[in-house]
Amino acid sequence: MLRSISHTTIRHYQYFVKWVFLMLVVGLWARQSPAQSQLKLSRAQLEKEKADIQKRLREYDSILKKTTAEKRNTLGELKSVTQKLEIRITYIKTLNREVLLINREINATEKSIISLKNDLENLKEEYANMIYTSYKLHQGVNITTFIFSAKNFKQFYMRLRYLRQYSEARKKQVVQMNKVNDELAKQQIALQDKKKEKVMVLAQEQTEKSQLDQLKNEQQGIVNNLTQKEQELKKEIDAARKQQEDLNRLIKSVIADEIRIAEANSKKKDSRTTTTSASRIPLTPEGAAISSSFAGNKGKIPWPVESGFVSKRYGTFPHPTLKGIMETNDGIDIQTNNGESVRSVFDGVVTKITTVPGMGGTIIIRHGDFYTMYSRLKTVAVKSGQEITAKTIIGTVNVDKEGISELHFQTWKGLEVMDPSIWLSRK
Repeated sequence: MLRSISHTTIRHYQYFVKWVFLMLVVGLWARQSPAQSQLKLSRAQLEKEKADIQKRLREYDSILKKTTAEKRNTLGELKSVTQKLEIRITYIKTLNREVLLINREINATEKSIISLKNDLENLKEEYANMIYTSYKLHQGVNITTFIFSAKNFKQFYMRLRYLRQYSEARKKQVVQMNKVNDELAKQQIALQDKKKEKVMVLAQEQTEKSQLDQLKNEQQGIVNNLTQKEQELKKEIDAARKQQEDLNRLIKSVIADEIRIAEANSKKKDSRTTTTSASRIPLTPEGAAISSSFAGNKGKIPWPVESGFVSKRYGTFPHPTLKGIMETNDGIDIQTNNGESVRSVFDGVVTKITTVPGMGGTIIIRHGDFYTMYSRLKTVAVKSGQEITAKTIIGTVNVDKEGISELHFQTWKGLEVMDPSIWLSRK
């Protein structure tokens, strides 16, 4: 009887130790699973995107309010409303993604709760078995008799050690049950919080959709009014085309003059200029370094204004309201706040400061064999020949008769015009 009970108990204890170890491993895996880690990563990324979009919405709101305060139903206002419309659509898509993410989090939490409940039931069942085994052991034989009936000292020591470990295991089992129970309570609270968050996001999404519908109506109203001003708009397009041609002649003339001067200097005996495969313009070592640095920062260069949006992109595209009319832009137009400061986008030297009819103040800055041009300036804060660094304030944006503050910005490499958008950092 004594031997039968001891063997059964020992086998049961060994099984319990293995089971507890397995439960700890499974519990650790469940709390550090890749799926949950991915959810945390997705959540952080989504929150960052939402914050960025909300910042841009506030920025565009500010620009639009100042635009509509001056004059209604203008092309500049249409650009502001269209941009705000596009960013709000993006925001609604982000909210949709957030709802999907919350659903995934709810599902993961529900699975975790089910797993914890199963763990708790298994722990309780195992603990009950341990209590029952202990009860049977006490019924069958006295603990002291069990210990001192050992055949030798080694068996005596092993029985004493087993009883101590068995007692400690029961205590640990209680602790483990309490931990699982606490974790279960936390997960249940988290589940309720997620469900409340989902309701809030869905309500926010409905609000955004309602505002989106209002913006669409506002946009259509502006388009209808602008369509009635067809002749006036066509005159503006012709004037803009002439201004663009004047700007191109100006910058090409400036660059061509600089190339001639650089080539002449390169022929002097003490010249430090060289021509590389990457540039046809002879450059000093300092100019070559700036040029190489500019080229290496493609897509990372700061914007020429701190706030604003691209209101007119680079290239050829249809007019927003006049059918069959195409527009061409050799740079980008950035609509911004009234009186916004204009900054150099990179280290360089101010090459030209002038005024172009219809385009206001214009500054050309050389960055090795790269050039940037800033037009529609109200004020100029630099001098010709001045060396400047990135983000140096070079002037302020002009406000046109319609109350629009819009900077015209171009990038060139030698005599080749380039799309500025591919050089500027993403907002």
